[in-house]
Amino acid sequence: MSVALIFIFLLLIGTPIGFSVGIAGVAGLISMGGEKFLAVGPGKIFAGLDSFPFLAMPFFILAGEIMNHIGITDRLIRLAEVLVGRFRGGLAHANMLASVFFAGLTGSATADAAAFGRTLVPAMERAGYKRDYACAVTAAGSIIGPTIPPSGLMVVYGSLMGVSISGLFAAGILPGLAICAICMVVIALGGKRENLPQAERGATLREIGQVFVSSLTALAMPAIILGGILGGIVTPTEAAAIAVAYALLIGTFVYRRLTLGALLEMLIRTARITGVIFVIIAFAGILGWWMSFERIPQGIAQAVLATSDEPWVVTAIIIAVLLVIGMVMDITAILILLAPVLVPLTETIGLNPIHAGVIFVLSLNISLMTPPVGACLFVLSSVTGEKIERITVKLVPFLLAELFVLLVYAYWADAALLLPRLLGFTD
Repeated sequence: MSVALIFIFLLLIGTPIGFSVGIAGVAGLISMGGEKFLAVGPGKIFAGLDSFPFLAMPFFILAGEIMNHIGITDRLIRLAEVLVGRFRGGLAHANMLASVFFAGLTGSATADAAAFGRTLVPAMERAGYKRDYACAVTAAGSIIGPTIPPSGLMVVYGSLMGVSISGLFAAGILPGLAICAICMVVIALGGKRENLPQAERGATLREIGQVFVSSLTALAMPAIILGGILGGIVTPTEAAAIAVAYALLIGTFVYRRLTLGALLEMLIRTARITGVIFVIIAFAGILGWWMSFERIPQGIAQAVLATSDEPWVVTAIIIAVLLVIGMVMDITAILILLAPVLVPLTETIGLNPIHAGVIFVLSLNISLMTPPVGACLFVLSSVTGEKIERITVKLVPFLLAELFVLLVYAYWADAALLLPRLLGFTD
């Protein structure tokens, strides 16, 4: 209990999550057997990072950085506009569709929110949309990125729990598309109430064809990643490395916007982002060992099952825990800390590991757009200057719709496992 109190105290005083985990882990080692147990710490730190799939993360992040820098975002937004811009609220629909296209480049909700907050939100304002509504649409669409592969959360979950990352990638495609579809329905239903503008004319087939051709180099990125992984040609790590090579190639020779100075800045940002995540993973190895020694996962499982052993009740408890904690804590840290605790519960009720991964990822992604610590809300607020409270009010219908998608895929296993089964990643 003292270890948990130390961890909570460190978080409350603003200690970075990685160091909070590490200090709490050291306290756990000392509580287990005094200072002599500290010698175990370094081994657990390196063991936590000794996983080949983790290499995919910095490669995917760097590929997304390069694609953003060379102007791929603008081409994808333009493609989305010509496809759905003719409808009422066309730019809002285009925002959602662009999130699907953009998902194959970054796999990051905050990256999508930042990119669209600087580009699409001002464009929507100029077209007559209210800024709070434009931000809400962007926040709702931003979680499509880390749901449709490549997803950093899926890489972390698969690496930690020994689950096929390729299978998780396959399972994330349909929920991501479902989120896009249901949010577009919300936009359509609220079009008159929000007085959303409508384009005077739609794009012609010739214009659509021209924009599509100009976007082919951007659309090829997700095709390379998904085609290679789901086709069994390359591993996720190899696909990530190929994505970086492809981004460097088109950035240098096709768009000619990539310079050595810009590349150095992107490498530094990638190192910072990856470093934060890897510090948490490394120190979580110590804390996780202490939790296993104290049989905390088993104790939590017994406590939950004592309440009810009905699978639907246990699933609801897991979802509630992830959503609530996700409101106040970094989602990657939550996944690293809670997956070893909660996954045994999913095994007890007979959930497929890939299905459990979908529940974890969807729940944590949705928490990115919920106050008080929804990362996407803070990003959009800082980029656009809009108040978080105003964004949150407009976000409510989208949040309810995405919670509906979460519940559908949580309780309908056949839907969640449809693509993984078709592609041979699970029985």
